[in-house]
Amino acid sequence: MTDETDDITVGVLSLHNSKETKAILNAVDDLGYGTEWLRAETLSVDIDDGEVTLDPDVDIIVNRLLLSKEEQPAEALGLATMLDRMRPMLNHPMETMTAMHKFATGTALANAGLPVPDAYMALSAEGLNADREKFGEEVVYKTAIGTHGGGTWKVSADDPVNPMVGSRQAFLQRFIDHDEERHSDLRIYTVGEKVVGAMNRYAPEGEWRTNVALGGDVEDAGDALTDEVATMAKHAADVVGLDYAGVDIVEGEDGYYILEVNPTAGFKGLFKATGRSPAPFIARLAIEHAGGEVDQERVYELAATLDDSRPACMPREPTQKYEETTAIGYIEEVVAMGTRGSKTVLAKSDTGATRTSIDARLAAEIGTGPIKDIVKIKSGSVKSGRSRPVVDLVVGISGRQHTVTASIEDRSHMDYPLLLGRDILQHYHVDVRRRADEDAEGVSGESEEEEDYLE
Repeated sequence: MTDETDDITVGVLSLHNSKETKAILNAVDDLGYGTEWLRAETLSVDIDDGEVTLDPDVDIIVNRLLLSKEEQPAEALGLATMLDRMRPMLNHPMETMTAMHKFATGTALANAGLPVPDAYMALSAEGLNADREKFGEEVVYKTAIGTHGGGTWKVSADDPVNPMVGSRQAFLQRFIDHDEERHSDLRIYTVGEKVVGAMNRYAPEGEWRTNVALGGDVEDAGDALTDEVATMAKHAADVVGLDYAGVDIVEGEDGYYILEVNPTAGFKGLFKATGRSPAPFIARLAIEHAGGEVDQERVYELAATLDDSRPACMPREPTQKYEETTAIGYIEEVVAMGTRGSKTVLAKSDTGATRTSIDARLAAEIGTGPIKDIVKIKSGSVKSGRSRPVVDLVVGISGRQHTVTASIEDRSHMDYPLLLGRDILQHYHVDVRRRADEDAEGVSGESEEEEDYLE
């Protein structure tokens, strides 16, 4: 590391493209310091004769790894841990892992005396389903690791659940609500010892989850934020050990409860609600931790814009997406997962379908959770569209898991109980020549009408 603060370089560890990563890098650049994007095209570490060299060289690292979306989260965690031993890091990997695991977060907060909803995890189905009535008529069932509201259901007290959803541990949590008409919660973004913004999040119609990624509405909550709740959020981030975090808090009939502490919370919803971006505050924290100084007024000026344009340090010729995209067959073996268990089935890839659909009998067998909505689908010559219920579904393909809102239909006359739509296929290259059932007898080669969903 250099003693010349003007030569400080901030690296952002992010293996994916995101508005947040770009915004942090642009803020550092605007504040007059060097930037490096630590990603597949740029990052290397050399051990030569006992000397360790990091390329590109940086003075401090901002960790923006999305462990919950990694196919091999242990590999990403190991990468972050290695770099953490080489350079100072904001949001250390082990603390980030604690935050990513929702039940680990809950235990850490509860042990520190902070209010969290009652929750229960058991490694056996018998244990998890015992004494369910203590949670009331409705209970939240969620995977310990998830993001954007994926892997979260609201189930009835007598609806049996499985301790695993695919390869991910699941648990039960008390459902807390104080508004029967529209569910809401509070997202508070903390950086260091400061609250840089707060917003109320409201669930979309027919939904109880408030995630912006699911279409939730937001509004600025800064003026109404009490010292009690602000202190609770800062304390939660400190207990988990995060330098910056999005802390989710819900108000119940008897007070406030901390739901989650997010190490890689998005900026889009907060900026929409408050007109303030957390990126310059994270940039300032990194620079100051590395021994640099920043113009405080400039930080607030930059916060008025969410600058997610292409950073100067971004490689000019990044690896093309199609070179990294996994191939999926026209007929593919997948794992359908729900609250009661999972089942391996053959699925058909249909690039003409917007949404994945599942056979009603399979949906009932694995437990896809309560119906979220009724949507209209236009198909073939049926111009007016047909109505179908939709539910949350987790689909496992080649070690990856996708949580989608799938439609339920009677597919008993079809060869395949699951149809993969573009909501899943967008992550793959479809090889129409490949069929997982090519050796099966009696396959009819069914054809289905192309379908799409009415707005």
